[in-house]
Amino acid sequence: MSTPATMRALQQTSLSGPRDLRLIADAPVPSPGPGEVLIRVTAAGVNFVDISQAYGTFAGGPRPPYVAGIEGAGEVTAVGEGVTGLEPGVHVIGVAMGGGAFAEHMLLPAAAAVPVPAGWSDEQALGLVVNWPTALAALKPLGGVAAGQTVLITAAAGGTGQAAVRIAKHYGATVIASASPGKHEVVRALGADHVIDARGADLAAEVLRLTGGAGVDRVLESVGGATLDAGLAAAKRVTGRVVVYGLAGGEAAITNRDLVYRHQVHVIGSTSAF
Repeated sequence: MSTPATMRALQQTSLSGPRDLRLIADAPVPSPGPGEVLIRVTAAGVNFVDISQAYGTFAGGPRPPYVAGIEGAGEVTAVGEGVTGLEPGVHVIGVAMGGGAFAEHMLLPAAAAVPVPAGWSDEQALGLVVNWPTALAALKPLGGVAAGQTVLITAAAGGTGQAAVRIAKHYGATVIASASPGKHEVVRALGADHVIDARGADLAAEVLRLTGGAGVDRVLESVGGATLDAGLAAAKRVTGRVVVYGLAGGEAAITNRDLVYRHQVHVIGSTSAF
């Protein structure tokens, strides 16, 4: 299978945001190194990480200029030294935190390249590569969600938030979802039992009202700042767990430590599935 020398790619040229993406018509096609595969990209996801990297707020993110996009799917066209189990012609999905998906060809770590299931399109499989595994890891292995529990999901209208609503309902939990007003119907349609305004004056007070003052068993938190403190205040004392899997607001500092040690709330970090 022949590989061209150049390709089209979207290059991030600054840390001023996605508006500084530039189309490069003759970017060099990379060659796979040891433990890597080269794929011909057929689908690429847009992840919040892409936005954070474009603004320079993602810790350890690439420096401009770089080819953007972390989520990619496509056909393997070449494999690097030491790669086994993947051959040219196989369709895979994967994540490359250094970017490269917004191009005609990209490199993936072979260990992170997952074959597309039979009968699935590349686009369908790509939808599972980040959001759903992240939500599942936060809810079940780390959060230990169980039937009959109540779960607060912040940023519930985001990609991972939507997946979390569906997964929590699958396990039999009551879901309280926070989202901006324009996205309430989206979250309700996913099965959320209660939807509250993420921009409201007192998120914790509303959650406590809905739970008769008891608080929630589990909190899935990805915003940071005041929203993290609200999640701590909304969790049940002693048995409550707050799983932090992101900080879209740019910070995740706990400003009220009394909520942790006096309420004896468990705070758990999750780095998702990748």
